[in-house]
Amino acid sequence: MNFQQAWQYLDDLQFFKIKLGLDSMARFLDGVGNPQAGLRFVHVAGTNGKGSVAMDLLTILAQAGYRVGLYTSPHLSSVRERFRINHEFISKAEFAAHASRIHASLDGQQITYFEFTTALALLWFVERQVDLAILEVGMGGRLDATNVVLPLVSVITNVSMDHEAYLGNTLDLVAMEKAGIIKSGVPVVAGVANDVSRTVVERACRLRGAPLYLLDRDFQVTAASGGEWDYQPFSRTGQPLAGLRCGLAGDHQQANAAVALAALEVLAQQGITVPESAIRHGLAVVRWPARLEYICLKPDVASLFPLGQHRFLIDGAHNPAGVESLASALEKEHQDNGIILIWGSMVDKDAASGLARLAPLCREILLTRVAGERAAEPAALMESMSPAMRTNARCVVPVAEALRQAVDLAGPQDLVCVAGSLYLAGEVRHLLLGGVVDDD
Repeated sequence: MNFQQAWQYLDDLQFFKIKLGLDSMARFLDGVGNPQAGLRFVHVAGTNGKGSVAMDLLTILAQAGYRVGLYTSPHLSSVRERFRINHEFISKAEFAAHASRIHASLDGQQITYFEFTTALALLWFVERQVDLAILEVGMGGRLDATNVVLPLVSVITNVSMDHEAYLGNTLDLVAMEKAGIIKSGVPVVAGVANDVSRTVVERACRLRGAPLYLLDRDFQVTAASGGEWDYQPFSRTGQPLAGLRCGLAGDHQQANAAVALAALEVLAQQGITVPESAIRHGLAVVRWPARLEYICLKPDVASLFPLGQHRFLIDGAHNPAGVESLASALEKEHQDNGIILIWGSMVDKDAASGLARLAPLCREILLTRVAGERAAEPAALMESMSPAMRTNARCVVPVAEALRQAVDLAGPQDLVCVAGSLYLAGEVRHLLLGGVVDDD
């Protein structure tokens, strides 16, 4: 298969619905030589912030000279975004080669989209002989396809409600799924809040003899002046770090970065050390598209918008905790700006609470439809809003038209905010800037 054929084959696997469980993944990996056995891992689970923590780790470790593989999901516009080594995405040729190998080895065995991409990442990382591989959990943890690995450190960023149909409709049930990545004797770094999710994680660590390092108990982050913050490590040998800056926007990124730094402390205990200079520079330059990402397009750049200069904030917030972080950023940074919101979400997400939180902050709301069969219809989103919120809301499809109308509504000091789904964020970002990687 060439790249386009491999991508099409992979897309066809989406017709086979989500399947949680490790047996088929373990059997399949056994058939291709168990590539996971030859790698060292950091395994990252959590409701929000998984990708940010993973990118913090990748950027710092790459700055320190390590060769680090990163596997994340979902992608914004190209499946190749899910696979990178340091800051190099997998090539079309490498993707096609490994996809062809997986396809040939199946011999009639059924595999899901996520199992396929997970296996492809492991095969590529082994071929390229990475020093360390960072795997982001796709959903939950206990039965996620990535949970076939034995990591050097397990990370749980936080726990809040999401994917209730698969993970459970109470916080303790969701936390138990996240805690399913905890392995016997493997250290755990967690940023979970002091609620039932912490109780669940603590209990799982006791049962499995896994050392646990908790944010705000064992390691701390303290806001300083001018956007800087300080980190207090958990280990006696760890050095406090003052005056840190993070390249990712939002106050919540300080907690994510602290979790990443604690994971680096665990790695240092196992011989993977990084100098302070790599930490400082890595955190300062880290980038993670569509997560509170600000974009300013000038007239000569934005051919889609021939007049004026436009400001955009693109965020993949799609669950209550993510929306709260977005709302906090808007309240802190944009009280004096008019905000035009473009919102599109999946049918299984709690759009009503997200819109209720954001609507009072926005002058106009444009409800649109994300590409894909799971997308919520704009009319249904409108029905979920209170009569008062509907006053300044309208339904606009397709996404490109919603973007054009938002720009028409935006004045010189206004902000066009895009939220509700990473799929929407990816579609809008592609319209504004093109793809994260070039697949043309």
